Amino acid sequence: MVRRSVDLNCDMGEGFGHWSYGDAPDEALMPLISSANIATGFHAGDPNIMDRTVRLAVEHGVRIGAHPAYRDLQGFGRRPIAATTEELVNDIIYQVGALREFGRRHGTDLQHVKPHGALYMTAAKDQVLSQHLIEAMANTAPTAFLFCMHVSETYRLAAAARRPVVREFYADRDYGASGSIVFTRKMRALNPDEIAEKCVRACLEGKVATVDGVDIDIEFESICFHSDTPGALAIGTAVRNGLENNGITIAPPAQQSAD
Repeated sequence: MVRRSVDLNCDMGEGFGHWSYGDAPDEALMPLISSANIATGFHAGDPNIMDRTVRLAVEHGVRIGAHPAYRDLQGFGRRPIAATTEELVNDIIYQVGALREFGRRHGTDLQHVKPHGALYMTAAKDQVLSQHLIEAMANTAPTAFLFCMHVSETYRLAAAARRPVVREFYADRDYGASGSIVFTRKMRALNPDEIAEKCVRACLEGKVATVDGVDIDIEFESICFHSDTPGALAIGTAVRNGLENNGITIAPPAQQSAD
């Protein structure tokens, strides 16, 4: 499937108090993207950072999404935590509600919800968690997209229930043969031009090379890169330029044109 319009998203607001986290400031990255995944306090972020990040997104015409995580500030949300499905869903609702209110304060609505790190990967494999999350969102954020991988229980169940869902392609993560990303807690430096070529190829050919060097099909509506990846600003700039130079428009999911 050829994509001529795609969302470009990035994780934002991932500091805490006086501490910042990430390879590039949000102020530099925000002009590059169309959707921002804003940390909601459990892995990073706090009320002041959330408020500032939402305001920054509104200033740049970027749509906002809640980026809820396991309650894991020390591990940056990249460690699975033993909890019941009910506890996890309640934690997600709590975080989503917080970000939504900051959006209302600045005159914007919640476009999407994207679980962070280990919680994202857990939901991808956990049918029960994904089902309960989808049901909870239907009641609490019925118009918000749920961001997830195509190869995931989350997508399968959301699509079957006809709930708003967006599939992601990961610019700065490797893919395995199953079509799932290879989860990592620490990223190596990447070549921005190679990442841009990878994204352009995914849009124009619907293909990505796995860690084994085999091409697989990939389907998505949004491309993600991370603000904490080394060289994030160069990567984001290269990806945006590469897409636009190949006639691919950057737009939020609801504003994308038909392929």
